[in-house]
Amino acid sequence: MPISKLTIAQIRSLIEREEVPLDELLPLLEQDLRAGVRALAERERRRLLREKRERQRIARLLHFERELWERGVRRIAGVDEAGRGPLAGPVLAAAVILPQTVFLPGLDDSKKLSKGRRETLYDLIRSQAEAVSVGSVDHAEIDRTNILRASLRAMRESIEGLPLQPDRVLVDGSHLPGSRFPERAIVDGDARSLSIAAASVIAKVTRDRLMVAYDKTYPEYGFARHKGYGTADHIAALRAVGLAPSTGGPSGSWGI
Repeated sequence: MPISKLTIAQIRSLIEREEVPLDELLPLLEQDLRAGVRALAERERRRLLREKRERQRIARLLHFERELWERGVRRIAGVDEAGRGPLAGPVLAAAVILPQTVFLPGLDDSKKLSKGRRETLYDLIRSQAEAVSVGSVDHAEIDRTNILRASLRAMRESIEGLPLQPDRVLVDGSHLPGSRFPERAIVDGDARSLSIAAASVIAKVTRDRLMVAYDKTYPEYGFARHKGYGTADHIAALRAVGLAPSTGGPSGSWGI
């Protein structure tokens, strides 16, 4: 049936079912006499342009991974931590191995993403990743050593906890955790490597969920709101109530 005989609803259904390639369909829609059909074609053009730009952005974020894949390095683990700045709670690290076919639109450094977007990406990462592992170091270890050493230990725990052995490890920052696998540190890696960005989201969401759980035990501190960071209301709660008995979380690692 000619496009001119179809209603806008039928054309929209045609697009959604992908029965006709868009590069063939859109020129026809753009020549239609109906303003609503031409507007639909324009929206589709803009959507395709957004998707193209996003794929290009994702391709740039896979620069480090692609270099390694082309050299035959198969399993690449991105590693990042969450929790170096808070006053309460553990420091967590995540290790993520992504497949070469990965496509995670919107994925970026977790600090640049909204809470809702991080939660959505958390599920997408877990569904696409070949392996995910989280390592955690509690407050006692942080106090006994220091936050840098505790962060590096959490990274090692996450790497060692992977159910698949990585061939190479890409780590956010300038320090290497010292695992038994070949490692490379990348400054601002969570904004430059898709694997590290994926790890940053897993670590951040996992830690935030842990702090929300702490809030149920210690509601007077407001952990669900500030996640242990030194906000004004957290400082006020510390002055009013004192230190919580324990908000360090478990130590160790677990695969996901």
